[in-house]
Amino acid sequence: MRKTFKDNLRDELDYQNMTVKELSLKTGVPKPTLSCYLSARNTMPPADIAVKIAQALGVSVEYLVTGNDAKHSTGDNACLHFLIEDLKTLGGTELNIVSQMVHAIAKP
Repeated sequence: MRKTFKDNLRDELDYQNMTVKELSLKTGVPKPTLSCYLSARNTMPPADIAVKIAQALGVSVEYLVTGNDAKHSTGDNACLHFLIEDLKTLGGTELNIVSQMVHAIAKP
């Protein structure tokens, strides 16, 4: 099933660990309006609002509307974001061990 604007917006907010309130402050779009886009009513914002939202999130409007954008990847790969954040906390020895494990597993 194809993801909707609502789904893609929610995925991106989760990916960036951003609240609707924070997005509202970044875009100037009222929080209730943003909440409407995330609600069961599944409304689509006008183009100018979609552009503000996309710019604040650092994604394309195309991604928010269709879920497709060759330059942007979340959804199924969102766990990579959290993995990378965890890797940043590791010391040199631990990072080296994890790196060797990943290389060993990834080889065909």
